[in-house]
Formats: sequence, C-alpha cells, structure tokens
Amino acid sequence: MQRLALVALLSVVPAAQAWDYEGHRIVNQLALAALPPEFPAFVHQPENAERIAFLAGEPDRWRNNPDFPIKQFNVLDHYLDFEQLEWAGLDSKTVSDLRYVFVVDFAKGRAANTDKFPSINPARNKDHTREWPGFLPWAVTEYYGKLKSAFSYLKAYETFGGTPEEIANAQANIVYMMGVMGHYVGDGAQPLHTTVHHNGWEGENPHDYTKWRGIHAWIDGGFIGQTGINAESLRSRVTEVVPLNMSSRADGRDPVFVATMDYVAEQNAQVEPLYVLDKEHGFKLDDASEAAQGQAFIKKQLIRGGEMLAAIWLTAWRNTTEDKYLTDQLTKRTEAQFGN
Repeated sequence: MQRLALVALLSVVPAAQAWDYEGHRIVNQLALAALPPEFPAFVHQPENAERIAFLAGEPDRWRNNPDFPIKQFNVLDHYLDFEQLEWAGLDSKTVSDLRYVFVVDFAKGRAANTDKFPSINPARNKDHTREWPGFLPWAVTEYYGKLKSAFSYLKAYETFGGTPEEIANAQANIVYMMGVMGHYVGDGAQPLHTTVHHNGWEGENPHDYTKWRGIHAWIDGGFIGQTGINAESLRSRVTEVVPLNMSSRADGRDPVFVATMDYVAEQNAQVEPLYVLDKEHGFKLDDASEAAQGQAFIKKQLIRGGEMLAAIWLTAWRNTTEDKYLTDQLTKRTEAQFGN
C-alpha cells in the first residue's frame, strides 16, 4: 500500500505543519483567482503572483530554525486547539480579540481547570508551547492590520508625490504581507490545525478512529502529492469574493477577528468527518472510488481557504484609511521641493 510505504518518511515530518508547501501554494493561488477585477492589478503581475505563492511557505521555513525564541513565537500561530478553550472555561464566541488579553484569560482558565489538561513532559516542551492552545485567529487578524496599513501608505505615496522607488517598495511590502498571511489562513483550512486530535485521535475513542501519528502529514502533503491535486484544476471552482462584514459589534471585538474565529470553528466541525472519512479509507490510494472521496474533501478545504484569504485581502484594501502622518510628511516634502 502506497500510504503505508510512506509511514517511515512521514514519521520524521514536523508534527504541526499544514498543507506542505504545494498545498499552501494552492491556497494562495486560489485566493488570487478569487479576487474581483477591481483589486489592484500589480498583485497579478507574474513576478508578484509567483512571490505570493512562494511566500505561502515562509512561516514553515521559519520553523526550521532550531532557536527556541523563534520556535515559540512562530509555532503557536499555526493552529488553535478548540477543545482547550472549553477546558479553560472559555468560548470562541466571546474570547478577546487582543492576543495578550486572551493569553492572561487562558492562563487563568488553565490554572483553574488543571484536571482537564494533560500533563506536560518538560523534555518535549523546551520551547514552552504546550501550555498554550495556539493563536491562529490572532495571527491572521494582526496580519490583516499590517496589510491594511500597507495599502494605506501605498495610497499616500501614490496620491501625494511618492517616488517610483517608494511606490515600488510599498507594493513589494503588500505582496509580502499577502503571501505570508496566506500561510495562516491556509493552516486554518486544515481541520487538524483546529484540534487536539491533530496527530491521530487522542483520549476516549468510542468510534475507533485512527491513532496513527502520520495522518496529519499524509493529508498535508503525501495524499495531495500522490493524487495530483493542483491549483490549475481548481481555479474554475473558486467564487469571486466580497469583503467581510465590517459592521461594528456590540461586544467591541474586531470584525475580522470574529470572522476568522468563525472560519476556524467551521473547520473544527470538519475534524470528526475527516476521521470518519479516513476510517472509510477515503485517504487511501488502493481504490480509486475511495480516494476520490478524500480528494473531494481536500479540494473543498483548499478552495475554502483560498476564498477566505481573498476575502481578507479584499477587506483590507476596501477599508484602507488615511495615513495622516505620511500624508503630512509627503505634503511638506513637496512644498519644500517646489517652494510653496
């Protein structure tokens, strides 16, 4: 069996990667295809489109650095284990959109409910990530803010006398932020990045789901590679996106954060269906009809990730605000140049 032949290889793959590089490329490429025609055209220039696709893998490249500070900073942004929110007495529909307010709230909840959390092996926790549930929605929301800022200062440069070099650099920054953000939105489309059951089923297992620790890596890359899933075959299936709902909320939480958390919760609801599909051999290659079910599931998730990413990009561009400080500085520079 081809899947079993890869067990030894997959056992050495880092545990929490999602959609190997090719899968992340697909998400970013589908996001570009889902943008409406009025979105700034420079992102579709071949060199920029390729860079956005390449940058889909950037946060996983950071993971290859063995230093513990970057590991802690980076690893936690790739996932959110929903079950841990409940264990800590928190609710995804009410948690703070501010990363460090949430950190404090979660720490308090964990301390008050230690019996619900598995013990931590210090030897396997040198980067001190196992105390936390992951911060994926916060990472996406923070990148949204960076991208929105980048569109703001690009507009200032274009409107108030920026040099060609300044405009080109601002565009390059936008391409970078779009590409890197795509990794985390893509992670969210992989249901195993939303659960404690990320490397096989943990704890009580009445339905006898697989405990194989290689399932994550197999779905992320092995299955995609073996079945030939690619962006070209999926582009025609993406839907042109509209901006996220940015109406003010009574609870004061950021609408992008809320939309992202809802998106991750939606994928968390796919965790058990994924395990059911695996139990029914949907991710095995021995039978074409069985593998077709697995392909349909993976394709649906990749498309969902691409469309969500495009919607966040579009929302950042549509909600660009004035960079007043830069506008004033550019105006002063122009007045000085022309003596006005």
